[in-house]
Amino acid sequence: MDEVPNARVALVLGTSPNKISGGTNPYFSARMEAAARLYKSGKVSHILVSGDNGSPYYNEPEKMKSALMEIHGIPLEAITLDHAGFRTLDSIVRCKKVFGQNEVIIVTQSFHSYRALFIGDYYDMKSWAYVAPSTSYGKMKVLFREYLARTLAVWDLYLIHREPKFLGKKETLS
Repeated sequence: MDEVPNARVALVLGTSPNKISGGTNPYFSARMEAAARLYKSGKVSHILVSGDNGSPYYNEPEKMKSALMEIHGIPLEAITLDHAGFRTLDSIVRCKKVFGQNEVIIVTQSFHSYRALFIGDYYDMKSWAYVAPSTSYGKMKVLFREYLARTLAVWDLYLIHREPKFLGKKETLS
C-alpha cells in the first residue's frame, strides 16, 4: 500500500461475481476487497466499477457496488457505475473519454494488470495497478484466456483501432 500513489479514482475491472459451479468468484471478492482497502486508506476518494451489463439477468457493476457497500462499508456517493465495460479496452477507454479520468489506479489481478496498463498507456493515461490477490481457481483457463486477450489487445489497438462497443456521452464523477 505504501508504494501506491494517491489518485482521485480507482477503476475496478469487472469479473463475474459467481463461479460457474456456484459460490462466490474469488477473483471478484479479491478485487472488491482491494478497492475497499484503497478507499479506506485514503489513496483514492472515488471508485469507478466497470463491467458487463449485457443482459437484465447479469449486471457486474451492480454486484460490485453491492459488495463494496454491504460487505466493505463504502458509501454510495463514493461509487460510480460504468455499465458498458464489456471488455478491458471498453473500461479503460470509457474511464478516460466518458468519465474524464487521465490518472487512475486500476484494480485487478496481476495477470490482467499488464494488459490493462498497456491499454491505458496507449491512450496516454497515467495509470498504476493495485494488484488484488490471485487464486488457483481456474488458473490454467484464466492464463490461457489472458494470453489470447493480450494478442487481441495488440490487434485492437495497433491494427484495427477498435473503439469501445458503446462510448456514450460524458459523465461527471461526483
